[in-house]
Amino acid sequence: MVGAISHPRITLVTGGSRSGKSSYALSLAPEKGASRLFIATCPPVDAEMEARIVRHREERRGKGWDTLELQLLPADAIKDAHAYDFVVVDCLSLWVNNLMYEAEKAGQALDEGRMAGLAGELLSAFAGHPGRVVFVTNEVGMGIIPDNAASRLYRDLIGRCNQVMAAGSGKVVLMTCGLPQILKGE
Repeated sequence: MVGAISHPRITLVTGGSRSGKSSYALSLAPEKGASRLFIATCPPVDAEMEARIVRHREERRGKGWDTLELQLLPADAIKDAHAYDFVVVDCLSLWVNNLMYEAEKAGQALDEGRMAGLAGELLSAFAGHPGRVVFVTNEVGMGIIPDNAASRLYRDLIGRCNQVMAAGSGKVVLMTCGLPQILKGE
């Protein structure tokens, strides 16, 4: 990612599951006077996931957040986010999962090169955003090597996505046990 352009108003928040990523991302929003958009990528695939989605909606209710559910993050829908002062996209890991699922349904392959291109397109869609944008993602490459090809591909695609997003973000934060560690930026 040498030579990648960093966008100072874009932040990437990464970390393990339940490390505090989403809460931290939401905490970065201005408390008053800003229009805020939460872009959710999670599909309601079962009753437990639907309950999680409802719980997360409730956490934002009454706090000035609009919610847009975009499982595949189409660039034409993202341009509407430019009307907001602060945008959180949560999360890229589910976006990668959704892309893998759609590619499989269409009988197509999603490889690291295509993933890097899609992540670059996502950054470009937000590069001219007049406010702040925070992307949330999971760091999945710190564990054991998965025992099957689909899981290894998923890990590799998220890793590639995260590298592109980190290179293009002005700030990168790693969450561990609810504590932010600044990896890039101030």
